[in-house]
Amino acid sequence: MRKVALISIVVVLVALGAAGGWRWWTVWRFEQSTDDAYVQSDITLISPKIEGYIKEVPVDDNQRVEAGHVLVIIDNRDFAAKVAQADAAVATQQATLATYASRLDHQQAMIQQAAAAVQSAEADLSRAQRDYLRYQTLVSGDFASRQRFETAETDASKAQSALVKARAALAAEQSQLAVIGSQQHEEEARLLQARATLRLAHNDLDNTVIRSPVDGVTGNGSAEPGQYVKPGMQLMSVVPLPNVYVIANFKETQLTHMRPGQVAEVSVDAYPDHPLRGHIESFAPASGAQFSLLPPDNATGNFTKIVQRVPVRIALPAGGPLAQFLRPGLSVTVSVNTKAEQGGAAAASEGDGAFVGAAQAASPAPAPGRATQ
Repeated sequence: MRKVALISIVVVLVALGAAGGWRWWTVWRFEQSTDDAYVQSDITLISPKIEGYIKEVPVDDNQRVEAGHVLVIIDNRDFAAKVAQADAAVATQQATLATYASRLDHQQAMIQQAAAAVQSAEADLSRAQRDYLRYQTLVSGDFASRQRFETAETDASKAQSALVKARAALAAEQSQLAVIGSQQHEEEARLLQARATLRLAHNDLDNTVIRSPVDGVTGNGSAEPGQYVKPGMQLMSVVPLPNVYVIANFKETQLTHMRPGQVAEVSVDAYPDHPLRGHIESFAPASGAQFSLLPPDNATGNFTKIVQRVPVRIALPAGGPLAQFLRPGLSVTVSVNTKAEQGGAAAASEGDGAFVGAAQAASPAPAPGRATQ
């Protein structure tokens, strides 16, 4: 009986060992898991764009809001006054521009008047020159007095001077038209500036009402009525629940056969009886140490090799059983089965050489003239 019992025990142990070995060979050796994983979400921090005193906070913590829902109201009396002031400045500039249209019409009339004066001066000059030539002939034959000839000569000189004066006046009026046009363009620019100031004033007035940019749940609120706030000050957060995902920090040695799209088993510590089934969405562009406040610099001291971890984003099903219960920060355990990837790599005729060749092809070529080993 003892021999039978011992044999039975040995047989059971061998069977268990064989089953465990088979399980390891077919399943466990392909699974990569980590408990350094947490639920995350794209939390939106709510901050004001203007400074002022909070008038009202119409939401409470843990309240569900929709995009456009009013979160905080800042006292807008000063900003409404600035809008009125900017609106008055725009009206003033518009009135100023309206007067320039009348000035341009008046200046056109002045130019026509000056042109008519030039024509009149030219006619007087022509008459005076004819009289001068006529008396010049008569005085040479003693048919006219010398005094009359000198009067005609003086009238011709006066007519010539009057024509020069009329032409100068016409040129001055024409140049004044250009000056008025330049002043009009300057006032138009001032009107555009006044309108821009009005738009900025309207923007500040609109910014007195802070609205939620996304659907979600409010939390971490610190805004209170009567509080003085400045741009950039954090007032509350909006968590876009139930849109969450998992960030799993896998060791670098676990990433060999992990690829986007692979199925990931997620077990939430808070709900261990409800496992979730997600998939790998993306990999971080660098290890967590590189994104830390003080990245390690191994060239500055003694070197101790430490296995690095790379954040891996795991997408969760939108309509899962825990969609309404998951919160950012919850601890989870993530397991990824890489059997399909490893099997495909082993079945490929090139093996890992194809992967190495692709990596070498993607790497930059050495600089010209530099020796390579």
